[in-house]
Amino acid sequence: MKTTATKELVETNTDFEVRSLDTLCINESRLEHKWYHNIKYLVVGMAFGIVLVKAEVISWFRIQEMFRLQSFHMYGVIGSAVVVGMLSIWLIKKFKLKTIYGEPIEFHPKKFNKGQVYGGLLFGFGWAITGACPGPLYAQIGTGATVIAVTLLSAIAGTWVYGRLREKLPH
Repeated sequence: MKTTATKELVETNTDFEVRSLDTLCINESRLEHKWYHNIKYLVVGMAFGIVLVKAEVISWFRIQEMFRLQSFHMYGVIGSAVVVGMLSIWLIKKFKLKTIYGEPIEFHPKKFNKGQVYGGLLFGFGWAITGACPGPLYAQIGTGATVIAVTLLSAIAGTWVYGRLREKLPH
């Protein structure tokens, strides 16, 4: 939900930078719930993990086939996800759908910058080398591929480094 505040209000983020709230678009729910309301996310996450395993999307061999252009399997899965996402956003906008708590869903335009290209290339190289993207890491570990814990720790370290260097990176 987009929130706009007066210029007297300011927010301090973890980098100790101060910005006025009227420049921020906040896309978070303001509702507070008890801890057990999050169980639904756990159930959906587990179901999603099962789907990833059954669809062989977490298979290192399937991922390597994709990057070697030897199989359409992963491209079909990714393409299907893109189509479902596009259709879902269209339906949300067309029917002005709300969250399960009745809050409006808003979409905000994103500004393109060249850092997204560099980040995408780095992400793709990491995906090709490790045979794992961040989404299915937990499902891979859950299936017993514990060596993927190294990839998970590397992803966490990379996220931390990005957070520390974000302001110095090309825009």
